[in-house]
Amino acid sequence: MQEQSPSEGHPYHALTPDLVQDALVSIGLYGDGRQMALSSYENRVYQLHLDDGSTVVAKFYRPGRWSEAQILEEHAFSAELMDAEIPVVGPLRIQGRTLHHFGGFAFSVSPSRGGRSPELDDPDVLEWVGRFLARIHTVGAARPFAVRPALDLQSFGVEPREWLLSHDKVPLDVQSAWEKASSDALNLIATFPLYIRTTVQNDLEDAAEDAQPFHALRSLRLHGDCHPGNILWTPLDAPAASLPGPHFVDLDDARMGMAVQDLWMLLSGDRQQRTRQLGALVDGYEQFRSFDRRELALIEPLRTLRLIHYSAWLARRWDDPIFAINFPWFGSSDYWQGQVLMLQEQIEAMQEEPLVV
Repeated sequence: MQEQSPSEGHPYHALTPDLVQDALVSIGLYGDGRQMALSSYENRVYQLHLDDGSTVVAKFYRPGRWSEAQILEEHAFSAELMDAEIPVVGPLRIQGRTLHHFGGFAFSVSPSRGGRSPELDDPDVLEWVGRFLARIHTVGAARPFAVRPALDLQSFGVEPREWLLSHDKVPLDVQSAWEKASSDALNLIATFPLYIRTTVQNDLEDAAEDAQPFHALRSLRLHGDCHPGNILWTPLDAPAASLPGPHFVDLDDARMGMAVQDLWMLLSGDRQQRTRQLGALVDGYEQFRSFDRRELALIEPLRTLRLIHYSAWLARRWDDPIFAINFPWFGSSDYWQGQVLMLQEQIEAMQEEPLVV
C-alpha cells in the first residue's frame, strides 16, 4: 500500500475516513467500515469496529506537537502503569510497536473501554479515585521522564503569555488590562515554593535542600490532565468482564509535576464542597502513598497557570477548522475581558489560606 502525505492546508485535512481505514490495514487490522470520531481537539481519535467483532480506538497525533521520543515515553509510562495492574487504557503493541506511521501521521491503537463520568459528589467514588491516583504516582515517582517537559511557571505561564502578546492575540481594547492582570498573577505565583525538580536532581541536592527553610517539593511523572472527562467510571453492577471503578484514559499530557496537579481538577463548587471532596480524595490517596500537605498551597497557582496556558492553546490551534466550530466565543473582547476578571479573582484566591485536609 502506497503511503500518502498530508495535503496543503491544515494537516488534518488529509485525515480522511479512507486514510484512517488504510492506516489500520497497514498494521494488519481490518475494519468493517464503522467509524466514529470521539471528542478530542488536540489529536484526532476514532472508535473503529474490526471485522473480527472487536472495537478499538485509534489516535492520530497532531503533527509537530510531540516528538516521537516523547510519544514513546508516554507509551512506556502507560505500560508501566498497566504492568502494575492500574486501570489505565494504554496503546496496544502491534507488530512489536505501539507507535505507527501512515500517510504522514503518527498513530496508536488502544482497546476500546466504555464507562460514564464519575459521580464526584460521592465520597466513596472520590476515595476510590484517590487510591488509584496514589498508585499512579507511586509508579510515576520511580524515575523521571527523560524527554517529556515539566509543568512549571515558565512553560505554562511565562511563555504562553509572551506568545499571546507578541502575536497580538489579545484585542487592543483589553490588552493593557489583560497584560497587567496576567503579569500580577505570574509575579505572585513566582513567590510560591514551586520547585520543579526531577528525582535525579532530588537525590543530588538532598544536602542543599536540608539547608533551605522550605524543603523543595518533589516532582514526579503525572497523568497531567486528570479532569473528570479522562476518567471512565464502570458501575459496581457492571458485567463480570468489566472491572468496576475508574479507568484512566488519555495520558497525552503526561509531564513532570507535583502530585496535587492530578487532584485539583477533580474539585468543584464552593470552598466547603472542595474541602470535602479533597478530603475524600486524600483519604483514598493516603491508603497507598503519603501526600505532602504543602502542595495544597499550589492548587490556585496551578489553576491560574492553566487559565493562561488554555488561552494560548486555543490561539495556537486556531488554524485547525475544528476549533472555530467548537470554540466560536474565543478571541472576542468579551472573552478576554472575562479572562481579566478570572485572573483578578485568581489573584485574590492565591492570597487566601489554602484548603486544609
